Amino acid sequence: MATRRDKRTTYEGGCHCGAVRFRVTTARQEVFDCNCSICRKKGFLHLIVPPEEFTLLRGAEVLTTYTFNTGVAQHTFCQICGIHPFYRPRSHPGSFDINVRCLDGTVLNQFQIVPFDGSNWEQNVHSIRTN
Repeated sequence: MATRRDKRTTYEGGCHCGAVRFRVTTARQEVFDCNCSICRKKGFLHLIVPPEEFTLLRGAEVLTTYTFNTGVAQHTFCQICGIHPFYRPRSHPGSFDINVRCLDGTVLNQFQIVPFDGSNWEQNVHSIRTN
């Protein structure tokens, strides 16, 4: 359920089986649709938020992490159902990157989806805005 306060919205979400649940509060209405190999396969829509806007409500014990390439990005996913509700991105390793598709309800229409050329990440990472 989403709640609005001063242009900030609080959402809850989680993985498919419900073992992982989180809450995120943001004023952002723009998400990135990355075409890199992993995001394309996962269908991840990126909402990057600072840690103070993210709360893991439950499921830390069922999360596992996948890393590749530079090892900076920490791709977390539920080891029960395999869904990737959030992770620590390479572009902003101190932040959380929320998969908007994992938010509860039909909230996707509240966000503008912006293409991001992650296949050419090095040349385009500077275009990722988080505020």
